[in-house]
Amino acid sequence: MEIRTIGRETFLPSTSFLRILRAMKYSNFNFYTNKLLKYTKHLCLTGILLIFVFSCGVLNKDNKYQKRRNDEGKHVVVEKEIPKKKGRKNHDWKKIEEQKAVTLSEEIKIVKSAQLLVGSERLNLYSDSLKNKRVAIVGNQTSLVGETHLVDTLLALGIQVVKVFSPEHGFRGDADAGERVASGRDAKTGLPLISLYGNNKKPKATQLSDVDVVVFDIQDVGVRFYTYISTLHYVMESCAENNIPVIVLDRPNPNAHYVDGPVRDENQVSFVGMHPVPVVYGMTIGEYALMINGEGWLADSLVCDLEIVPCKNYSHKTHYSLPVPPSPNLRSDAAIALYPSLCLFEGTTVSVGRGTERPFEVFGHPNFPSLEFSFTPISSFGAKNPLWENKLCYGHDLQSEAKKRLYHFSLNWILEAKELLGDSIPFINQNAFFDRLAGTSELRKQINEGWKEKEIRASWKPEIQTFRKIRSKYLLYD
Repeated sequence: MEIRTIGRETFLPSTSFLRILRAMKYSNFNFYTNKLLKYTKHLCLTGILLIFVFSCGVLNKDNKYQKRRNDEGKHVVVEKEIPKKKGRKNHDWKKIEEQKAVTLSEEIKIVKSAQLLVGSERLNLYSDSLKNKRVAIVGNQTSLVGETHLVDTLLALGIQVVKVFSPEHGFRGDADAGERVASGRDAKTGLPLISLYGNNKKPKATQLSDVDVVVFDIQDVGVRFYTYISTLHYVMESCAENNIPVIVLDRPNPNAHYVDGPVRDENQVSFVGMHPVPVVYGMTIGEYALMINGEGWLADSLVCDLEIVPCKNYSHKTHYSLPVPPSPNLRSDAAIALYPSLCLFEGTTVSVGRGTERPFEVFGHPNFPSLEFSFTPISSFGAKNPLWENKLCYGHDLQSEAKKRLYHFSLNWILEAKELLGDSIPFINQNAFFDRLAGTSELRKQINEGWKEKEIRASWKPEIQTFRKIRSKYLLYD
């Protein structure tokens, strides 16, 4: 605040007031009245002095940030109040200003299109932590800063990115589910690409030997058998073993508004079920990382040096439409909403539309009765060898079901499909895989024994309530 402003707003009005007091002093007031005026004058001067001190003491907030623990002990990156920056020698101020300009233009561009900011778009919260460090990125096609890939953004800012780790479906997100993804080099940047799928799900110590910090930025969909959270687990575990910090750039979860489904039991640990959580766990990937750490789920109860860059203007109730498909067969908001309930069909003889233009929005089988809706799977992008390839399948189109927001994990379609198929052929034809997806063998037994959905759902309730208490400790958003 300028001194001129302070003078105008405080001293000038007070001068007039003191002039009035002086006039009153030499008036015909009695002795006691003069005493009262004397104390009033002292009180007035003290008040003016306080106004002056507070006016000059306005804090100057800079565009910098610090890392701290919040009230629950969670590592999150928050805004920092620091004194005015002093000049330093040997600084390339032109480069710094250019970097700030890039950051500002990116944030302005994003804010204009939407109020919500994902972690990667909040560059000022984490870019300083990467300077003069050898950085490895764990990412794929969803790792964007606005419309630019995170890798390209960091390289443009002068950050030393040394390699990229990619999850299932590869760095470009074009590999089939379960397809082997080879390591190699990125054609655009020339950076080494290391696949974290197949026989190399966990980064090796040798692959981290030239890395100072790992940045994880992958869009999740909030479902236990979606393998990106399993990749997160192994990245955190390997980094904990090698004393390398991990920064998770948080992203919204399109299925974060509810918690439902059977909780994985101890006998069903696999890459599609690493942790004892329900099918739909209602957390962002940043919150989930905090839970992995806090619950001691890493090997030997290791604790990863973890920082979360949170989303801005986000809550679990936020409707979020993914700007990029997170995998080849989740191509729409409808597919992402239906995915938790339809993925169990992958352990049955029923197709979920892989090999069509709308996977995970439909289901059908050649032996179903001749219903109004039908489709024919063919070899195509994301489905080189789809179930019932080139066979006409009758079934249901569920796109209309997903127009209204879904708030529970549904068994209606599984139970209806079993009834439509009858006893002609086995419905669940991959028992072990179905159990891994469900996280328990009990669901398969309940379906085969003819339990009603209401009865099955009631059997999950106690474990769901227990999980909700665990989950609540790690939530960063309302």
